[in-house]
Amino acid sequence: MRVRLNLSTKPLETHRKFLAGAGLTAVVAGIIFLLLGWHVYSVRKIDAELRARTEKTRQEMAKLEQQRGEVERYFGQKDIAELNGRAAFMNGILDARSFNWTQMFMDLERILPPGVHVVSIEPKQVEGHVEVKLTVGATSDETELKFIHALEESKEFTEVQVQNIHRPNQTGNLSGDQQVIQLTTVYSRT
Repeated sequence: MRVRLNLSTKPLETHRKFLAGAGLTAVVAGIIFLLLGWHVYSVRKIDAELRARTEKTRQEMAKLEQQRGEVERYFGQKDIAELNGRAAFMNGILDARSFNWTQMFMDLERILPPGVHVVSIEPKQVEGHVEVKLTVGATSDETELKFIHALEESKEFTEVQVQNIHRPNQTGNLSGDQQVIQLTTVYSRT
């Protein structure tokens, strides 16, 4: 019969807990490594696609810039530029003739309150819209305010800017105006 005795000064230690913890840590680190590797692969793949699209877009832009240069050279030729100027002139005439001036006067008449009358009106077409310089006479401050308010509230007349308000001299004033207002506005019928 044999008896096992441990006569050493230190008792026998087991490393089972350490080995289990180290193994678990290695497994978790391996999983994290695989996830990070997959992430890096995905990012590189997306980056490559983005670089390819960027290069394609850059090539398209260069092609369009080249075409734009060719078009500018073509329209920069003297005879084409003259033709373009004549076309712009004709379009301006057509725009002026196609505008319904009668409708503008009817809209102005609709918002004109009693006691206010138009002294002078200068409509002109500027860059696709109609600018109107108005000089109106008002019999009182109240009618003047009503007119300006009605003009600002209308949908047809926008960007109302009062240029000048003055009182006419009473000796030559046959219309009885107390105020003469000069203003500019933009007319657009939608």
